[in-house]
Amino acid sequence: MTNNARISVVIPCFRVTRHVLDVIARIPSDVERIYAVDDACPDGSGGYIETHCKDPRVVVLRNAVNLGVGGAVATGYRRALDDGMHIVVKIDGDGQMDPALLPQFVAPISAGQADYTKGNRFFSVDRVRQMPLVRLIGNAGLSFVNKMVSGYWGVMDPTNGYTAIHTAMLAHMPLDRLERRYFFESDMLYQLSLLRAVVRDVPIHARYADEVSGLSIANTLMRFPGKYATRFFKRFFYNYLLRDFNAGSIETLLGVLLISSGSIFGLLRWISSAQTGIPASAGTVMLAALPIILGAQLILSALQYDVENQPRQPIHPSLT
Repeated sequence: MTNNARISVVIPCFRVTRHVLDVIARIPSDVERIYAVDDACPDGSGGYIETHCKDPRVVVLRNAVNLGVGGAVATGYRRALDDGMHIVVKIDGDGQMDPALLPQFVAPISAGQADYTKGNRFFSVDRVRQMPLVRLIGNAGLSFVNKMVSGYWGVMDPTNGYTAIHTAMLAHMPLDRLERRYFFESDMLYQLSLLRAVVRDVPIHARYADEVSGLSIANTLMRFPGKYATRFFKRFFYNYLLRDFNAGSIETLLGVLLISSGSIFGLLRWISSAQTGIPASAGTVMLAALPIILGAQLILSALQYDVENQPRQPIHPSLT
């Protein structure tokens, strides 16, 4: 499956005792280490695995307090780094992800074609039809927003938790500052964009049985917009102002300046007309509209530049 790469799997464990043993049993034999992270599970997932699982590859890790899926995965990532692993695959313990697909996630990284791979449930139209409508709409919306925030315009399904990463990338990521809850996968893409890592989608299908998603729609609508906005402006500052200044930088700055000036001028003219009762002339309207139109064209051009500026050369070979 790999070019002598040491492969490990991280399984965040929180109330997964019904499925986790079957998940572990179906992990391919080429995997050297399996880290089952008991995230302060009230069902005692760690103890349950130690008692009932005889697979010598399994190492049970425990978080003293519940850190969420992101915190649990980060615990596994740190141990994989300490153990000298090369590639780390993250699989949920609830049985919705097929371990048999693991080679498809590892192969692009092992071949030096990607730094990070992630599942994409939107690849097959037939499979998409089986997805619950709420998840379908929510993931489609989040995918578009995430494209703008991370700059990975070619990836879909940002909240998909079936992922693989080279540990050379993990060594350069702020694991202590990664989001710990359900924004974890999106935050990973943002952090990878700052490193200019190459991300590749892997077509998969998910199983939807009797598990209930812990991702609240209300919580998503309340908390995710602020997190996305913060990371969008940070990415622009880091990649287009601090570390580079290019055509996209100029187009964005001029576009914002023109739209702002045109909007402010038009608003002031409108207030003046409302107060005096004198309609604004055609020339005045054009003086307000023209900067807005030109600014919008520049913003669209900047977006096109961002789409074409996606990283295409994996960096983990040079880091290792």
